[in-house]
Amino acid sequence: MTGSIEQGTSQTHGNTHLLHFLVRLPRPMEKVWPALSTPDGLAAWCAAADELEPRLGGAVSLRGLGSGRITAWDVDRVAEYTVGEGGRVRFHLERDGADGSVLRFTREFQGDGEAEGESEAGWRARFERLIEHLGDQS
Repeated sequence: MTGSIEQGTSQTHGNTHLLHFLVRLPRPMEKVWPALSTPDGLAAWCAAADELEPRLGGAVSLRGLGSGRITAWDVDRVAEYTVGEGGRVRFHLERDGADGSVLRFTREFQGDGEAEGESEAGWRARFERLIEHLGDQS
């Protein structure tokens, strides 16, 4: 089974930008979770985590995305980081058959929608790295 990036949408409401992706991943949720919830996992495909306290209300600092708090945390399922000026990065995992999972991703941020790495293309490239990263694991 290979991963696929099935959906990417971008919306703008005033100064607020929303990106949504649906990504099918070739690994079960418990194998994907560390890539979304640990400093080493995030650094491998998304952004270096200079700080990450893995609990609701814990501090988080994602290089290039901002610093803030963990605003949702359901182990193996949901990690939401509220960072920067009103920004949010949300990873929501669901089972997809016996050996796969689906990642429902939301990125909300304020300001310039064409900021480096914050475009639909920028996040699609990150998800391609995530699929590659998970494929490299045995």
